[in-house]
Order: sequence, then C-alpha cells, then structure tokens
Amino acid sequence: MSKLETAAVKAISEVEDAATQTKRAKKGKCLAPNEFIEEGGEKLRSIICCIMGHVDSGKTKLLDCIRGTNVQEGEAGGITQQIGATYFPAKNIRERTRELKADAKLKVPGLLVIDTPGHESFTNLRSRGSSLCDLAILVVDITHGLQPQTIESLNLLRMRNTEFIIALNKVDRLYGWKTCKNAPIVKAMKQQNKDVINEFNLRLKKIINEFQEQGLNTELYYKNKDMGETFSIVPTSAISGEGVPDLLLWLVQWAQKTMVEKLTYVDEVQCTVLEVKVIEGHGTTIDVVLVNGELHEGDQIVVCGLQGPIVTTIRALLTPHPMKELRVKGTYLHHKEIKAAQGIKITAQGLEHAIAGTSLHVVGPDDDIEAMKESAMEDMESVLSRIDKSGEGVYVQTSTLGSLEALLEFLKTPAVNIPVSGIGIGPVHKKDIMKAGVMLEKKKEYATILAFDVKVTTEARELADEMGVKIFCADIIYQLFNQFQVYIENIKEEKKKESAGEAVFPCVLQILPNCVFNKRDPIILGVKVHDGILKIGTPICVPGREFTDIGRIASIENNHKPVDYAEKGDEVAIKIVASNREEQKMFGRHFDMEDELVSHISRRSIDILKADYMKEMSTEKWKLLLKLKRIFKIP
Repeated sequence: MSKLETAAVKAISEVEDAATQTKRAKKGKCLAPNEFIEEGGEKLRSIICCIMGHVDSGKTKLLDCIRGTNVQEGEAGGITQQIGATYFPAKNIRERTRELKADAKLKVPGLLVIDTPGHESFTNLRSRGSSLCDLAILVVDITHGLQPQTIESLNLLRMRNTEFIIALNKVDRLYGWKTCKNAPIVKAMKQQNKDVINEFNLRLKKIINEFQEQGLNTELYYKNKDMGETFSIVPTSAISGEGVPDLLLWLVQWAQKTMVEKLTYVDEVQCTVLEVKVIEGHGTTIDVVLVNGELHEGDQIVVCGLQGPIVTTIRALLTPHPMKELRVKGTYLHHKEIKAAQGIKITAQGLEHAIAGTSLHVVGPDDDIEAMKESAMEDMESVLSRIDKSGEGVYVQTSTLGSLEALLEFLKTPAVNIPVSGIGIGPVHKKDIMKAGVMLEKKKEYATILAFDVKVTTEARELADEMGVKIFCADIIYQLFNQFQVYIENIKEEKKKESAGEAVFPCVLQILPNCVFNKRDPIILGVKVHDGILKIGTPICVPGREFTDIGRIASIENNHKPVDYAEKGDEVAIKIVASNREEQKMFGRHFDMEDELVSHISRRSIDILKADYMKEMSTEKWKLLLKLKRIFKIP
C-alpha cells in the first residue's frame, strides 16, 4: 500500500479521533470519546444528505453514480427510490467502499439523499428549527472552480450552519485521465501520468485559493490535519466513479462521529414537507421526509398553509414500488404505518395551500390542537415580518419556504435593499398577478414578480402582459436580482430622459472681464464656473437683481470646442437664449459684470435630482444646492 493510500485509509479510520477535536460540529464544544455511540448502543437513524452546487457541476450525475452501480445490473442492492429521496442501506455503502480497507464501523442504518428536483434549497428547509439535512455534498467542477451558484450554495450552507464535504468533480475531464472505474481516488491517481497529476495539482491549488477568498480553509481529505477548521475535499468522477467510495465512507464516518446526538432516533415525530403536488387519482398530495418517529394512516396532522393552518387526516401513506417496477406509472405501495427516516407521499384533504419547507405536526391524544396550529404557523411568522409595512415593494414567489427565506434575506441586505410587498409559494397563478398589479397605481416599477425556481402558468403570463406586470424568473437568486436591477436601471434612464428638461443642477458663474461677445439675445459670455456644474439647458438667473431670469444655456464651448457641461474651475463661453421675445434680457441693462449668475432651482427640480440623479450629485454639489435652496427660500 502506497503512502497516499495509507493516508487515505488512516484519514477515514481516524476520523473519530479528529472528530473529538472538531470545533464546528458542536459550536466549539469538543466531543468526549464516551459520547460516541458503540455497536449495539443507542439507536441511530439514517443520515439525511443533500447534494448542492452549480447547475452543470455534475450533481445529478454524481447521485446517479452513487445509486446506479448495482441498479444497472438489475440488482437494487438494497437501494430504494423513495418519494423525493434515495435510500442507501449500510450494507450497500460497505459494499461500495470495501476497496478502501478502512477499519470503519458503520453504525447508522444508511444514508438518505434528498433528490427532489430543485432539492438544493432543502438544505434551507427547517425541521423544528434546525436544518433538515445533517450534511451536504458541495459539488465543484474541477474545470471551472467556484461558480456563482456554488458560492450561493455555500452561503446557504453557512446560513444554516450545515456541515458539508466538497466533491471536486469531473477529474475524468483532465487531459489524459486514465479511467479506473469506481476506484478509491488514491488508487486512481497512481494510474495517472505526471502531466495529469500536475494539472490536477494546479487546478486544486486554484480552487483552494478560491475557497480562501470566501473565507474557508480546504484541503484534500487524506491530507487534512485540522478537521475542526478545514473542510475536506474528495476528488470524484461522476461518470466513471473514481473517488465515490471515499466520498461515501467519509460522509458516513464524519456524520456518525460528530453528530451522534442529532442522529439518535427519537419517537417524537419530526417531519418536513418537501413538495406539494397534484397526482392523478390522489388529488393534492404532499411529499415529506420523516426524520424521526412514525406516521400512521388515520393520524390527524397540522400543516402550515398560505391561508392559515391546515388540520386534516392522513388518508394514505404512499411509497413507490421497488426500483425495477418504477416504470409502472402512477402506482404506489400503501402502508398502514411508516417509520423514520423515509421519504413519503401523503394524501389527505385540504392540502392545496400547504407550504413546502415547513414542519408537519401529528396531533396526539393529549395535544392542544389550537397550540399546534400556532406552532405550525411559526415558520411563516419570520417571513411575514419581512414584508414592507408601507405596502410598497415587489411581489416574491418561490418554490419552498426555505428558498423564500433565503431570497427575502438576500433582498434585505444593504447592498440590495429591495422592499417586498407580498409573497407567494408555488407556481405563479393569475391571483398572484392581480396582487402584484396593485403596485401599478402606487409605484409602477414595483409592479413586478420575482419568481424564484417556480413555473408561471400560461394564464398568469397572459394576464401579466395585459396588465403591464413584469415577471422575472430564475433558479439562481443573484440572476433574479441582476434581471430586476437591469429593469430598474432602464426605468431610471427613461425617467431621466422624461425629466431631463426639469433637472436643474446647481451652479454659480462669474462673468469673465472682456468676454461679453453679444449683449442681446442670444447673450454670449465668457464665464468661470465658480461652483457646481453647468449643463446645457440650465435656466440662469441673477439673484442680485430680484432673481431676474435671463434664459437657458443653449450651448457651451471650451477652447472653441462644444461640450455638454463645465465643472468647477472651468472657463467657458456660453450662449443664453430666452424662451420667448417678451423674456429677452440685455447685458448692461438687466445685469452687468459685477453680478453673479446662478442656476434657477425649484422644489420640483430638487425632487427630480433626488429621485433620478443621486449618482451624479457629489457631496459638494448637495452643499451648494442647499445654499441655493436657502437663497431662493424654497421650503
């Protein structure tokens, strides 16, 4: 066995010792050796895991690779496809990782990987206040490094304090890579030539630096000496399976050595709604992950709903047929009871407004149903508190409560600061367009729907076009923000064009000696910009002559070249034109050399500068504007 192979095996076998020093697993509290569960000790539940990363980093392929080896041969190997999740029993994990020869005890019954489409947001789902996922796999494409969605996933994980392992995927894309199907990564690396190893090391170093820029220390898992502070990287290929055994074993070992308390099975029901779906023959159903406890047919349940708490009775508990029968469409296995941890489909009445990402509560014989209804709606309270009290803002629509929280959190940050007037969960319907349309009369630019990871019905889109409500759709938060920002910038530019004639920038001009080129309309003078900024179109008046208006700036020349504006200190020639014959003024009669000329501001022009020209107004210009405001006695 080579040194690296020994290091890899040792890293996995000794993860228990490293875990005792982890500062991340229990917020600074080290685990004592006797806190670890021994064989035959307390009962552990399955680890719940999510796969996250950029849209084309290979997340789906990696999951297919993890679950697909035996399935393709027609033997499910104990792997079961559940509602919204795939379950891998310990036996299967042991089989997949046998080449690692690590002396690692598997104490958990298995691994439950959430794989509902768009499941990335489920790390943000809450199950009784904590993250639904125990662990996450953050997939990074070795050929592209950290991409926008990778960073977004990283921020989601940090927000929920969710532990994660980095799968450095697509190593098979390295030029000259020799395939070693399903081999441990160190064994696969031994088969590669020097050029491949060099390219791997260069790309790895670059990605480690990118993580450092995000404030994280990372290292290859078999070189990681400080697992309390440094996140582990496992190189993988989702296509040919290299590194997947390392990833699986590392994931299980890390979880069962640092999360014993969290993984200990309890009888109290802990269940999270993943999706709300309409299924032919069953009506509206909810897909849930049962983390702890048992669910029974006939149980009375309370679920958080958009229009208040939903109290209903479980009509059926459904799971799909075994994998070989998955092609049989619309058929499910019925269960009288189901024990955690599992993905289940529940049918019951009145689930139309259930919210994905909230907890499901079971009403016991001694439970106060009113208290449970309050408890069920707690998940919505923090969200509703973020709606702007003024009633002005955009309308936000997302797929789950978790993604809604993430989006609202993002919109609230000082750098973004977009107010929200209403929220919705699930597909965008006509009623959502009507709600967003209220802004057309209040603040037109906010008559928009930010639709994150949801579909828009044809009827809704048609109504939006008819009413003039804008819909922005994206499955990445920052893209949604960028679309909205571009839209707002375009509106601002349009407003600027409309108000250009009324926007008056502050300026003070001094007439230069021997520079009066024409005394009558159009008056042509040489002036120095004493303060502020002079622009074409600026109305000019003489404060010392009872605020006599002498006309607007028709043109500006600097060194005989036409310019659009002149700044403080510039000496330029200006042409002033009166708006009509009655208002024509004359140099020497209405004003002279000693008079100071200023831009004629008004309440309206100040408001326009505030609304549309903030970026063009420096602190100095605001100070001058305030000074002129006092001179003109503007309230």
